[in-house]
Amino acid sequence: MKMMIKGKAVLRGEVEISSSKNAILPILAASLLTDGNVEINKVPNINDVVIISKLLTHLGIKVKQESSQLSLGGACNAIHPPYELVRQIRASFLIMGPLLARKGKVRVALPGGCSIGTRPIDLHLKGFQALGADISLNSGDVIAKANQLIGTHIYLDYPSVGATENILMAAAMAKGVSYIENAALEPEIVDLANFINSMGGRINGAGTNVIKIKGVKELKGVNYTPIPDRIEAGTYMVAVAATGGNAIIKNIVPEHLKAISAKLIESGAEVIESDDHLQIKRESRIKPVYIKTLPYPGFPTDMQAQFMAYLSCSLGSSVISESVFENRFMHVQELSRMGADIKTEGRTAIIRGVKKLTGAKVKASDLRAGAALVIAALTAQGDSILVESEHVDRGYENIANKLNAMGAQIENE
Repeated sequence: MKMMIKGKAVLRGEVEISSSKNAILPILAASLLTDGNVEINKVPNINDVVIISKLLTHLGIKVKQESSQLSLGGACNAIHPPYELVRQIRASFLIMGPLLARKGKVRVALPGGCSIGTRPIDLHLKGFQALGADISLNSGDVIAKANQLIGTHIYLDYPSVGATENILMAAAMAKGVSYIENAALEPEIVDLANFINSMGGRINGAGTNVIKIKGVKELKGVNYTPIPDRIEAGTYMVAVAATGGNAIIKNIVPEHLKAISAKLIESGAEVIESDDHLQIKRESRIKPVYIKTLPYPGFPTDMQAQFMAYLSCSLGSSVISESVFENRFMHVQELSRMGADIKTEGRTAIIRGVKKLTGAKVKASDLRAGAALVIAALTAQGDSILVESEHVDRGYENIANKLNAMGAQIENE
């Protein structure tokens, strides 16, 4: 797939943010913890949700979609999803915790997803072993077995979001009490805990670095609405600022966007917050800033590429230090094709602002890199073609339509 994007857009109006991709995927995995009917509201029409839904169907779950609501029901009757699905999305590994809790055995291929560096699963496995599971590897598959998971203390060497989620789901039905120390603090962790608690779980402390989970024997079905997508919101905020526009970003939690808003304000944009929306606008030249990606509540690694595109036309030199993933500068070469002046050394990028970017044919290497190139193309002089734009569709619902409604001119082919 490819996008044809006209340059020199100025984004105005409003855009409504979809539910969080990074919240919905673990929530869909957690639906395996019950045989009851689970209804998830406001589900975005994105490729990652389609893949996880297919994976759940393969495991025996009946998945039905009506408008933006997903209904899931029935007993899981398989423990080994096909490699063809697992390799497409890293979040597929999140079925391991709930399947281990429910079935006592699970076999999953090493996960796929975006090529943004090593994303080890050792912390996931360390947590399962602490809960009493036996772990083995066979032909590229991870196999976990446990007659009964037993509550325990688990210390994570790094506050991994995926490991926190996977261990949380496994411990939800373990015998006794578990503690996850140095847990990830992301809002998506809180949302997953709230989802499980609404099913009858007993989880306390989500959103802090120590989560307490008292295992329960059974969880019931539920109707649930996930949180808004803070990365989608941040992406549109940057797009509006980059084009010198003025727009309202609706359906957000401002607290989740503090780090993004702070850097935009530092760069010369104006951010006006309300309860569930904000206004973003920029009239002056873009000021250079220093950014270091960190786990939440620090600056999110998932916004690094978009800011790099934005800062490419700043009045001076900016520095971005990527501390979360070691291979997340693959968009630099493509931005350079559009005239950006970016030098990288290890995990640091120096962005020297240029007067303008120029439209070009560029390639999306991953989800967030693709979003960054869309932003760059909107600001560029001339038209751009973004190839392999299906990466963008993995995490952004109707991005072309949403941007076009604010004044962009984008066609999908």
